[in-house]
Amino acid sequence: LQTADSAHQTIGKFIGLAVFSSDAMSSVAYAPQEMLIVLVAAGTAGFVYSIPLAVAIVILLAILTLSYEQTIHTYPNGGGAYIVSRDNLGEIPALVAAAALLTDYVLTVAVSISSGVAQVISAAPNLESYRVAIAVAMVILITVVNMRGVKESGSAFAIPSYFFVVMMVLTVGVGMFRYLVLGSLGQVVAPPQDLMHEVIQPISIFLILKAFSSGTTALTGVEAISNGITAFKEPRSKNAGATLIMMACILGTLMLGITFLSHQTGVLPSEEETVISQLARTVFNDRGFLYLAAITSTTVILMLAANTAFAGFPWLAALTAQDGYLPRQLTYRGSRLVYSRGIIALAGVAILLIMIFSANVTRLIPLYAIGVFLSFTLSQAGMAYRWYKSGKVKPGEEVQER
Repeated sequence: LQTADSAHQTIGKFIGLAVFSSDAMSSVAYAPQEMLIVLVAAGTAGFVYSIPLAVAIVILLAILTLSYEQTIHTYPNGGGAYIVSRDNLGEIPALVAAAALLTDYVLTVAVSISSGVAQVISAAPNLESYRVAIAVAMVILITVVNMRGVKESGSAFAIPSYFFVVMMVLTVGVGMFRYLVLGSLGQVVAPPQDLMHEVIQPISIFLILKAFSSGTTALTGVEAISNGITAFKEPRSKNAGATLIMMACILGTLMLGITFLSHQTGVLPSEEETVISQLARTVFNDRGFLYLAAITSTTVILMLAANTAFAGFPWLAALTAQDGYLPRQLTYRGSRLVYSRGIIALAGVAILLIMIFSANVTRLIPLYAIGVFLSFTLSQAGMAYRWYKSGKVKPGEEVQER
């Protein structure tokens, strides 16, 4: 492609939701599970807190969505944590935000792919010994697709994204119908090796807060749309903002629905079988077609979540390199108008993490949460400071950036 053709590589809301929101939407595959893994330390009595925690997480999601909606309209050329911090807080906070975001993108790939492999193994336990190999193969596949450009990868991933949404809505819908109307939802037949502790811990504020922090991994990916505004068709801000709101509505609904049904069916977290798998086989009564469709769609959306990172990491790395803080080679665009070296760098580091942590989601999650909320905090602090400065600007003046 010629560089002049870059404008034709933009995407609309339909494809934009698939490309930039798959990270956030797919987090329902592991966020409720990670929350339950913490609560299980207090025995089944701890699961009572899963629903209030899910409600609190959705409230936080609404706050973040409203905040990033303002960011999108304030920074129509892209307003992630790095740009907002650089313009309003200064150089050092901006570099901290960039480091947090780049780390977050790497862990998005590692966590999403590892969770995707866990879904596959839940349906086919005999593949357990190939967990790491399957994860590495998935990363390589996503890398090859992204080297061909966002338009082509976006078109290829749109159908699987909406397939996941349909299957999760169907799972939650059928489950709620059976619970509210038929009164016959049933209980999960627990996997052979669940994570119940022999010694039960007392329920404490620290346990609740730890479960909340693990559950808030459902908020990962919210910033991706504000980072990728330039990929949208004109009017960019309007299209990106509408996509953000759609994403938040889908994510909030699925988070509440999956957590509620997991509590009602008595799902127990296990390394052998994911929460999504246990819930799907209970709602659909067996491991038939609908169960396999749910697992397949979840696996694919988790691969697309990795694709979100492949859309965001190269752009942020190139922007940081243009400012002189990373090697200039990261600004290079390949023949398909993508930052090919940034894509390769992301894939390499993600594969390394997958191998080090044996594609285990629970071991990767603590690293994930730190970067996510550090970037959230700096971005919102920058917007708050900008709002504070705008109140002191005289009529006709503009807010001065640092």
